[in-house]
Amino acid sequence: MAPRKEWSIGCRDVAGRRRELTVFASGGHIVLVAPPGETAVLAPLEVGRLRAVLRDAAVDASAKAEP
Repeated sequence: MAPRKEWSIGCRDVAGRRRELTVFASGGHIVLVAPPGETAVLAPLEVGRLRAVLRDAAVDASAKAEP
């Protein structure tokens, strides 16, 4: 079994503490893991990073979903 690709995007919670969003592909789906019990607050550049990571995860999920 190939190791799972996982991406992390830095963010802050509503109190301003550093946190991370994690993105990975699983079973042809995209999984977004937010900070536990928190709300992720993204700066504009972090949103751009999230967009790029979601695109990469979608490509990865599509490749794994094909027979």
